[in-house]
This record gives sequence, C-alpha cells and structure tokens, in this order.
Amino acid sequence: MKKIGYLRVSTSDQRLDRQIDGLKGLCDEYYLEVLSAVSRKRPVYESVISQLKPGDALVVWDFDRAFRSVADAFIELDALRARGVKFHIATLQIDTETANGRYHYGQMSLNAQYEREKLIERTKEGLAAARRRGVRLGRPPKLTPVQLFDAHCRIAAGVAKPAQIATEHGMAPWSLTRAINRSLKEAPN
Repeated sequence: MKKIGYLRVSTSDQRLDRQIDGLKGLCDEYYLEVLSAVSRKRPVYESVISQLKPGDALVVWDFDRAFRSVADAFIELDALRARGVKFHIATLQIDTETANGRYHYGQMSLNAQYEREKLIERTKEGLAAARRRGVRLGRPPKLTPVQLFDAHCRIAAGVAKPAQIATEHGMAPWSLTRAINRSLKEAPN
C-alpha cells in the first residue's frame, strides 16, 4: 500500500512549504501541481489518480487542494472508494471509510465551497465599489493621453503606421489601436 500526496497551489507565486511540511512522513511520494483547482484539466492530479491501486491512499493537506465543488468532492470520493483507494485529508484527520467520516467530509466540502463562493462574491463587490469611486483597475496604461493623441495624429496624417509607433513604445500594434480607440471614446466632444 502506497500513500501518494497531491499538493497544489493556484499560482507560481504561492508557496508549497506548508503543504510539504504537513505531509512529511505521511506520504511515500509527492506530486506537485501549479494550477487553479477550477481548471478543466489538471494533468498532475489526473496522473496521480490513474496510478492509484486498490489499497493505496491519496493524501492531501487540506480539502480545497483537491476538489472544485461539493459535487466534485463526492464524485471523486465515490470513484476512489469504488477502486479500493483510500482518501485522507491531513488537516482534518477524517476517515472517509466510515459513515461518520463521510458525514464530516460532506460538511467540510460544503464549508469549502461556501468559503470559495463568498470570496468570489466579496472580490466582485470590492471591484465594483472601486469602479464606482473611479479607481482604474488593471495594469496602468502604457501611454499617456498626450502620447496617444500624438500617435493618433501621426497615423491619421499618414506619417506613421500603428506597427511603427507600437514598436517605438514597446507594445503590440493591436494594443496601441485599442488604446487610441478607447481614448477617442473617452475624449470630451
């Protein structure tokens, strides 16, 4: 029987240290994935799942490292159990082999999905509030309004092509064109 650890972070900026430290001594092998849990394809996870044999155990540090939703959590658990594979969540110490353990597993999956949905909701509310206050979100503009006006005039006069001006400013031609069009829409009449 092998215990295989699956560790995941959503971005390369996030660290795996906490998960690695938590699973030390609990697993025979570790597999690391840098990918959002909601991604349609999770190649490392799919590879880990495919190599598990009856009697093996899939070990994750925390509930949200493996599953996308309550439905996903139960589908995966049922599929693992049908193959004779055990499932362990290190932080929860839940035994999914018992009815009591599956009940707690269900409660934790609901909590994880609730937390994820509330985080999304709060993020959207915060972004909307910032927009209402006039905060510009996203990457700062590459060109100033004066530079955009100059670029527009040069293109309109036939003195330069968008690709040439874009190269001067270290940007893609489509980005320049989009910025000019946006500035023309926003300009007072």
